[in-house]
Amino acid sequence: MTKLIVICGATATGKSGLALDLAMRLGCVILSADSRQVYREFDIGTAKPTETEQKLVPHYLINICDPTDTMTVADYQEQAQALIASPPTIGQGKVAGVAGVITLSSSLTSPTSPPLLVGGTGLYIRSITRGMKIPRVAPHKELRSQLESFDQRQLYAILLQVDPIAAQKIHPNDPVRTLRALEVFYVTGRPISEQQGENPPDYPILQIGLDCDSAHLTHRITQRTEKMIADGLVAEVEYLCQKYGADLPLLNTLGYQEIKQYLAGDISLNEAKELTVLHTKQFAKRQRTWFKAYPQIEWFDIESPDLLEKICQRVQGFLES
Repeated sequence: MTKLIVICGATATGKSGLALDLAMRLGCVILSADSRQVYREFDIGTAKPTETEQKLVPHYLINICDPTDTMTVADYQEQAQALIASPPTIGQGKVAGVAGVITLSSSLTSPTSPPLLVGGTGLYIRSITRGMKIPRVAPHKELRSQLESFDQRQLYAILLQVDPIAAQKIHPNDPVRTLRALEVFYVTGRPISEQQGENPPDYPILQIGLDCDSAHLTHRITQRTEKMIADGLVAEVEYLCQKYGADLPLLNTLGYQEIKQYLAGDISLNEAKELTVLHTKQFAKRQRTWFKAYPQIEWFDIESPDLLEKICQRVQGFLES
């Protein structure tokens, strides 16, 4: 029977490292649930698994989209669900010779070890664990351009008329969701509220959350920012700006935007680091709020000295149930 193990939590809580250890014990693959790791060439600033890590355990749902394209939640859900329905085995891994590298733990090895869904993009994870029904409507540039000629107050008033149910769930000052709801309505002719909902999967899911106190998380975020700089984040951003142009939307995301400001001469490198840490802390706070709203997640303190052992015991119980 299909099963799934999820490892989630805020940024810099060590999800990738723990998943790698667990996957090597299980002899399974890792499915990324990170909305920026899907894009090619955005490596250091997204904390993408290194080539060495990918040789140890096959990773899927990374490097599957060009930076100039858009990976929608519906696109992600479709690909992830296909992999979960027919999980790749180590022998089918993308990297030749992977099976010979991994040393499996006899206590956890299973002929049908479930994949690990790992990441901090809550919407990606929810699309899988809750089976979100997502209207498959790609961004419509011409329509959006027409709608954006109205101000938010006018757009929300239109939404109240065409889809009052959706309007009740969207804040009047939320232009992103208002625009999306109107876009779906005018493209499909049906309210987005009629096309949404959930269809939870019928297979068992174990959701493991990683967390720690705020002070420790700040320390880890600071360390990771320093490591990204040392690993060549500045050169990565410079290359991406030259290749795709500084106005590429992905270059306005966490870590890249701050370094882009430094390269433009607007701030110093130290200021870029400080801003990256600050913005990452704010992002992590939002992630923690999102994940804490889901009682299905079982939380583990990353400062626990026997963290891996505790999680392995819980996984073993899940596999045997």
